[in-house]
Amino acid sequence: MELRHLRYFVAVAEELSFTRAAERLHIGQPPLSQQIQALELDMGARLFERTKRSVRLTEAGKLFLVDARRVLALAEQAKETARRAQLGEAGELRVGFTFSTPFTPLFAKVVRRYRQQYPGVLLTFHELATLPQLAKLEARELDLGFVRSVSVAIPDTVTLTELRHDPLRLVLPADSPLAKKKKVAVKDLEGLPFVVFPQGAGTGIYPQIFRLCRAAGFTPQIAMEAGEASTIIGLVAAGCGISVLPSSFEGIHMEGVVYRPLADPAATTSLLLARRSDDGGPLVDAFVALAEAAAAEE
Repeated sequence: MELRHLRYFVAVAEELSFTRAAERLHIGQPPLSQQIQALELDMGARLFERTKRSVRLTEAGKLFLVDARRVLALAEQAKETARRAQLGEAGELRVGFTFSTPFTPLFAKVVRRYRQQYPGVLLTFHELATLPQLAKLEARELDLGFVRSVSVAIPDTVTLTELRHDPLRLVLPADSPLAKKKKVAVKDLEGLPFVVFPQGAGTGIYPQIFRLCRAAGFTPQIAMEAGEASTIIGLVAAGCGISVLPSSFEGIHMEGVVYRPLADPAATTSLLLARRSDDGGPLVDAFVALAEAAAAEE
């Protein structure tokens, strides 16, 4: 059974005339009659009662008509879904983001605009550090990822689009002598205990802290590690040490903590949009274009 057989059947059932149905379908009457007979043979049931003067649906034909219309409607729906997917208007987009990304106004702007322009696309979000995101992109478990700049080599299979630069911020206990300064040099952090993300978390900030400190002539003393930025900030408030985080985390207000700019020019991080180099597609292309436009506005 093919979809055209269902269309032929529905036309005859609605016209109750092979002649009118043939005209409606723009085919000859004999081929139409042959197709209906073949359909009845395939079904093992008579669908029409035919006389020289009339054509009527049998009980089997009446029931079959309901299902035939439903199948044809689903086929049209599938065709429309495929068309919209080709235009980037339907489907699913799996988007990763780092822990700091939701605190960046650009992220909210891009997601809001995308939802408004492409309401038929299902966006699923996955909070992951940068390196796990890159691994999932390669494994085709993510379609896009908001990531931070990293010191490791980026796989050739991944393309990065820079969206914005964010300065790094020194996170200090409010009673720290350094809190009295408007800007703090990395050199001034020598000998102080650091609270950082675990080395194996796959964030870009961990190796960057080491690069900044070594460039200033010392190795940072890691006092504690925590997997969540809010936990790190809470530990700083508790006097366990200091930390360095992207400026977007300044949105987390906590009593006993202050944020100060770092004077070193290298104390910045980039927010990038990662995608597979060999796998564009309309859904991904539309999201990237919208993100680039929003970033250009900033």
